[in-house]
Amino acid sequence: MQDIQLKRSLQQGIQFTQSLPPLSLYIHVPWCVRKCPYCDFNSHAIRGGEHSLGEELEQAYLRALEQDLIGVLPSVWGRPIHTVFIGGGTPSLLSAKAMDGLLTMLRNLFNLAPATEITMEANPGTVEVEKFADFAASGVNRVSLGIQSFDDESLRRLGRIHSSEQAKKAIDVAQKYFSRVNLDLMYALPYQTLEACHQEISTALSFGTEHLSLYNLTLEPNTVFAKYPPEGLPDDDLAGDIQDLLIEETAKAGFEQYEVSAYAQNQARCLHNLNYWQFGDYIGVGPGAHGKISSHDRIVRTARVKNPESWMAKVATGEHVAEERLLMPEELPFEFMLNALRLKQGVPTYYFAERCGVNLSIMTGMIDEAVHKGLLVDDPMRLRATELGWRYLNDLQELFLR
Repeated sequence: MQDIQLKRSLQQGIQFTQSLPPLSLYIHVPWCVRKCPYCDFNSHAIRGGEHSLGEELEQAYLRALEQDLIGVLPSVWGRPIHTVFIGGGTPSLLSAKAMDGLLTMLRNLFNLAPATEITMEANPGTVEVEKFADFAASGVNRVSLGIQSFDDESLRRLGRIHSSEQAKKAIDVAQKYFSRVNLDLMYALPYQTLEACHQEISTALSFGTEHLSLYNLTLEPNTVFAKYPPEGLPDDDLAGDIQDLLIEETAKAGFEQYEVSAYAQNQARCLHNLNYWQFGDYIGVGPGAHGKISSHDRIVRTARVKNPESWMAKVATGEHVAEERLLMPEELPFEFMLNALRLKQGVPTYYFAERCGVNLSIMTGMIDEAVHKGLLVDDPMRLRATELGWRYLNDLQELFLR
């Protein structure tokens, strides 16, 4: 009987009978002063190690970005943009004039409400910090600072170009101009002890910011660290103790771990990232950017050409889209649960049908198996991992891959 229901669901295909999912916009700025050895993002060092792109490159980038955005418009016409995220790379390398032009462009092209969350990633370098007032005046209202560590030796090992003092100054300046500030920190660093990590999180909490992103240093494929692993990495037991310490200390300070790597005070969650994890739609423009767009009968994933020069050269002819893939109904259980289960409280059950356009019965057997193994809470109203499932999240997500 279950197999018959599954076949019927697949035959019916994707069909949205209610409103489409919320829509966000991601803009990728691919340049950095220097590529960090742990970074697997689509980032490219500026020639000569400069701290600005230069007017010629900025203008070429903005022209290409406008063409990219205009090309997207027919697929999202009339839909409001709920959040904007300008990531990288290092978006704060853009000049104040370029950032103002970028945000003006967005307001001219899209339905963008005045209170829309607009996040910009920034590094603590002195030159970028000096532009924070102008960025805020242009409309950026949330900044995510790539602090990574408050220890100068750890920063050196990570290949960062700022110092601990510059990081602290950047936080002070950011809090002066932006209504919402996130700090990115890494843990389980080379030679990091439990005591050193306690000092790190205490320093981060002392600034009173409302959101923290805490990432376990991992050796991602195709990075310098993957090829040449750093010495002194903590073993699994110490890394686990460090993570437990971070969860305990942030909870004491009133932070909730609402996602695998995200901790927030009340009402301070990152709305843009929440839209990803709740299987919302998002436009992805700029070199290497990924997108997911739903229409009344389909869900399409897209990816841009990664190389910045190639992307700028190809966008005029429409050849800048490296991938445009239609999601099949049988792919949706894994696609959906891969995101939703990252949230500590999961998502309402009805989100699956609402945001995938297929009936929940398509994955009844998978849900039953996950519940039987103690990895998923037995709750008809909510899809949420148990404590065991949260601990073995990859295993839980893989149950929905079939």
